[in-house]
Amino acid sequence: MLMFILRRFGVMILTALALTFIVFMLTNLPPNLEKLAKSEASVRMSDEQVVSWIENNGFNAPVISRYGQWLGVLPGWTKTMEDGEMRGRCIPKGSDAAAAPRFCGLMQGTWGTSTVFKKPVTEVLGRGLSQTGWLMLAVMLVMVPTSLLLGVLSGMREGSRTDRILSTFAIATTATPEYVSGVVFIALFASATTGISPILASMGWIETKTLFMGTATSAMDNITFWNFALPVMTIALYGIGYIARMTRASMTEVMTAQYIRTARLKGVSFRQVVMRHALRNALIAPFTVIMLQFPWLLNGVVIVETLFNYKGFGWTLVQAAGNNDIELLLGCSVIAVLVVLVTQLISDVGYVFLNPRIRLS
Repeated sequence: MLMFILRRFGVMILTALALTFIVFMLTNLPPNLEKLAKSEASVRMSDEQVVSWIENNGFNAPVISRYGQWLGVLPGWTKTMEDGEMRGRCIPKGSDAAAAPRFCGLMQGTWGTSTVFKKPVTEVLGRGLSQTGWLMLAVMLVMVPTSLLLGVLSGMREGSRTDRILSTFAIATTATPEYVSGVVFIALFASATTGISPILASMGWIETKTLFMGTATSAMDNITFWNFALPVMTIALYGIGYIARMTRASMTEVMTAQYIRTARLKGVSFRQVVMRHALRNALIAPFTVIMLQFPWLLNGVVIVETLFNYKGFGWTLVQAAGNNDIELLLGCSVIAVLVVLVTQLISDVGYVFLNPRIRLS
């Protein structure tokens, strides 16, 4: 097991280096650098001034060299200006160049400064991840129990009316993307002119104009059921259908196994067969699917947080991409890569523990 984890950890490092290098290369293309120069200095800069700004800010070095500086494995660039001032990646403006460190990259905890928010990237990401963490936690608490229950109930009796109804529901939710279900939920539950809110208000059942809030901005300071339900439902709905279908397939396969038939022939009740014998083995495959939902949630929150104006990780990523914030984009890519790789490692290790039949070679 230890060698398996070490090998997977080594593969994780190589994969992270490859993915972050690709993102670094794409974000540092010449058009992006020219756009960054004009946004930071002046939109009326001439081509010569743009070239000069890029050179004075260390963007003219080879991509490999700048990637090493960003990682912190190569010394940061330095340049002596015409007025004698020393500038560099590791030299903050107005500080003493002699006291500046040689290395200042990702490994040293220096993730750069956001050009949009004018704050350190770590501070911006920390705020966004904390908000998204609460959203992802609420989604998992709703999505996992609901999907497992639907999948188990559907797979217990394959071909029954309950199976057909739940399977149709799972397929419908999986086929509905977040930007569609989010708009539908807003129109049904958070609109003062359409949906059920005007009906409930006219009957005096609700004091406000809408049943739920159409924006989740207030949830950043105070999470309530009324301002957090719609974003959670929008994200969870898609995942519920997918996990439920995987659970149903696994449960159906287990229920046709030989040991299940033997237990039934011995007179064991159907409930005991399901709870003691079938359920544990049926949940092995959905465990991997559930762990892989965390990377998918990062993609889901990009749409939902923008739709509901919830300023978490997804909203931050959209702002960084829309405003060509290179340092913040790179920071978001690091977080996304780490989430994907760590969840895959946990999934593989957990699958081995749950299924002893797997042999590590």
